[in-house]
Amino acid sequence: TYLLTMESTVSLWDCGEFISSCFKIEIPHPPGAPLFVLMGRLFVILFGSNPETAAMAVNSMSAVMSGLTILFLFWSITFFARRMVLKNSDEPTGKNIFLVISAGAIGALAYAFSDSFWFSAVEGEVYASSSFFTALVFWAMLKWERRAHLPEGNKWIVFIFYMIGLSIGVHLLNLLAIPALVMIYYFRKYKPTWKGSIIAFVIGCLVTGIIQKFLIQYSVKAASWFDVTFVNDMNLPFFSGFIAFFILLAIAFVVALRYSLRKKLHNLNVALWSAIFLFFGYSTYVTTMIRSNANPGIDMFNVDNPISLEGYLGREQYADWPLVYGPDFTDSPPFYNDGKVYVKGDKKYVEAGVVKKPDWSATPSAHFFPRMWDNDNDRQQQACYRRFSGLEEGANPTMSDNVKYFINYQAGWMYMRYFMWNFAGRQNDFQGLGNARDSNWISGVQFVDNVIRGDQSQMPDSARTNNKAFNTLFMLPLIVGLAGLFVQYKRKRVDFIVNMLLFFFTGLAVVVYLNQSGFQPRERDYAYVGSFYAFAIWIGLGVIAINQLMEKYMRIRYVTYAAVAITFLAVPVRML
Repeated sequence: TYLLTMESTVSLWDCGEFISSCFKIEIPHPPGAPLFVLMGRLFVILFGSNPETAAMAVNSMSAVMSGLTILFLFWSITFFARRMVLKNSDEPTGKNIFLVISAGAIGALAYAFSDSFWFSAVEGEVYASSSFFTALVFWAMLKWERRAHLPEGNKWIVFIFYMIGLSIGVHLLNLLAIPALVMIYYFRKYKPTWKGSIIAFVIGCLVTGIIQKFLIQYSVKAASWFDVTFVNDMNLPFFSGFIAFFILLAIAFVVALRYSLRKKLHNLNVALWSAIFLFFGYSTYVTTMIRSNANPGIDMFNVDNPISLEGYLGREQYADWPLVYGPDFTDSPPFYNDGKVYVKGDKKYVEAGVVKKPDWSATPSAHFFPRMWDNDNDRQQQACYRRFSGLEEGANPTMSDNVKYFINYQAGWMYMRYFMWNFAGRQNDFQGLGNARDSNWISGVQFVDNVIRGDQSQMPDSARTNNKAFNTLFMLPLIVGLAGLFVQYKRKRVDFIVNMLLFFFTGLAVVVYLNQSGFQPRERDYAYVGSFYAFAIWIGLGVIAINQLMEKYMRIRYVTYAAVAITFLAVPVRML
């Protein structure tokens, strides 16, 4: 399906940059995607290394990776469905096997035909490959859950961290699956308690933060400091300190591994091997510096040395934003010095100024949970703040206004609207600015849409039926998904918690972290497809809920087959 519907040339936004980078292994914008570029280059070679087919080659890679994502989703749904349908001692019957496989197929097809994922699947962007790695590591953790008691069980843990390391070379969104993975580990290894679950959740968040900040950024920061010291103070060549740092790190890992074996610290040993293989996967970024030294045509940030790599990974060219504490848009934060800036000279690193960072707390309006923080107005940010918070012209925002803006714009317009596009219906593909005509979600149920959006019959045909993005699903995928959510909560609580964490961290947690100012220059639904992936699991489990409901109230012989047929027609067929 994806190969038949993929873009034959270049799509808008970053696709041209990524396709060009894949064609000659060049350096796209920070924080980069070296593994994506290498995989894209492989597909370009398979298509003959012809510039005329380069776009088709990279688009084909997205289609293939998306197809594999659907496969892993199918396997993940059948894992959860099997645990709900069968008891440990039950022998599977033909009917139960059919129900489990049908749940997997319907949930996987629902995601395959969802608006946002299909769009990413047919263009040369990183999000299709990112979805593949998210699906792979989540499935692998479920695979480990079935084999945790076997001698080779922990090999799956090491494999998962290697995949996470590789996924960093595609997109950092994959790290958001880690809290769910930690909960799977906890529920398998320990007897669940409220206290233990909370501790496991906190550990999952800490592991995510440690990988994001310390292993990804601070390891390179330390290596770049070594390089400056070796080059400037010891008159050694460039990269000598960088190499020395990772040699010392390797020695430290060897010493720690020997210690864990000598003391028989099994968990420490597994953790060390996991960290080692995460670094192996992450090492794809070395190719970024190698290629940058060849001065390719696209060489964002000129990453030809460790200092530049540090800035590249830290996304220094982009503005910073407050998360926990900061001002409103009515204030301008002062800046403070955060260290020296070094650039690569002929034989040494040369000072080129100081790093300036905003001090978000040093303003009169600073408060907890700042959402209306951006004092620029190049995208009419202030008009957006006032529209979605109800703030009057000339008034200063309060904490209440920030919460309203978060609920109405960040969580509502920039997340729930996308969620409903995929599982309720979509009005059109016009760029939406909060008005009644453009890019809202609709259901196709007339009285519901008229109450929420106004009289839809007054809309021009160009914004409704004549728009190719117009899609009415009658909220059927949403209803089936909610049924699956409810039945999993009732029958397999620990699995529900795992899937809910995946749903939350790839959805609303991203909303909180990004802290988006309005209006965004384009629709951002691609950033939340991981959340839609988790909901598709519930759609699959909704087949079991529908079957359970029909068995309770209908006395027909082939009720399971009827439930599957009805759900299949109502969800994936309707979405297609």
